[in-house]
Amino acid sequence: MRSFVFQTTPTIVCEQGAAATLSTTVSALGGTRAFVVTDRGVLDAGIATAPVAALTQAGIEVTVFSDVQADPPEAVVLQAVAAARTAGADMVIGLGGGSSMDTAKLVALLACTDQPLADIYGIGLARGPRLPLIQVPTTAGTGSEVTPISIVTTPTSEKKGVVSPLLLPDVAVLDSLLTLGVPPAITAMTGVDAMVHAIEAYTSRVKKNLLSDALAIKALQLLYTNIRIAVTDGAHADARENMLLGATLAGMAFANAPVAAVHALAYPLGGHFHLPHGLSNALMLTATLRFNLGSARAEYAQLGRAIDPALAAADDASAAERFVASIAALVAEMPFAQSLRAAGVTETALPVLAEDAMKQQRLLVNNPRDVALADALQLYRTAF
Repeated sequence: MRSFVFQTTPTIVCEQGAAATLSTTVSALGGTRAFVVTDRGVLDAGIATAPVAALTQAGIEVTVFSDVQADPPEAVVLQAVAAARTAGADMVIGLGGGSSMDTAKLVALLACTDQPLADIYGIGLARGPRLPLIQVPTTAGTGSEVTPISIVTTPTSEKKGVVSPLLLPDVAVLDSLLTLGVPPAITAMTGVDAMVHAIEAYTSRVKKNLLSDALAIKALQLLYTNIRIAVTDGAHADARENMLLGATLAGMAFANAPVAAVHALAYPLGGHFHLPHGLSNALMLTATLRFNLGSARAEYAQLGRAIDPALAAADDASAAERFVASIAALVAEMPFAQSLRAAGVTETALPVLAEDAMKQQRLLVNNPRDVALADALQLYRTAF
């Protein structure tokens, strides 16, 4: 058996309505001045109202920072850090999607240390201490509530990651009631994003292990079974909760068995064209699955059997092919752009995207098949 280390968020609360009782969690961690990191959409939709009111009523001083942007730029992260310092925050709460939670991680770290953000991109370069951190996802996608990773967009439009166990939150609060109003397109994008996490964790070449495998399998089952329901019936509480839990399990998996080529190819799309991360992953998923098929046949076969019991007796080649076809068919049903061209990507940009994707060696080393520059360019052309 391959030796491994498995790390995750130590406390996970999965309960409908749990966000309205955040004050208990904050108080348990010793917080009296909470800094809530969110975005304008979450704030305007009223999603933050009940959690913030509950904190205030419990005597906790609350400062809300709502200027988070998608694919958070360095400048916004540093603005949030400065605001947390000014507020004298002793607790950080990420409330929103992956961008808000990623920003919250860095605020918790940088608000009480003097290390420059630019110096900690990479693996294991951050140093503590950090403020206590609670994450409350409002979409079922990134799994950032259980990962030690924060992705930032640099001034040169490159997406870089800070990877450190210090970024693992203290508590993740999974309250599916917060996700009931998420529109179909965003539900679809974030749901496919979570599926990519499960698939890439299960096929990760470097740190794949028994725990990540078990989590990835269960995550994919939950997500594949429920995503169509969640997209078409946004008020379906059980489907929403299953999607949220599936995204968290996938996050736990890929935090320990890292993602690969789909993400490496997706990052430049966000950096250059500001496509939502889930959409970028979805657009590159089918082409990358087919590219990897010969190198991940056994793993794809197992994933296929996990989502389709009818494949139990099928040989690996058939089960793997069926798996790729099933995922491709699901993606094709989703209410978002189905090609790079339709999403606004220009054909002349493909070589630049390919060059930028090759900079993501942190991710590409995990892919079951080696990816060269020519491969990356062809994958973009296939998706175009």
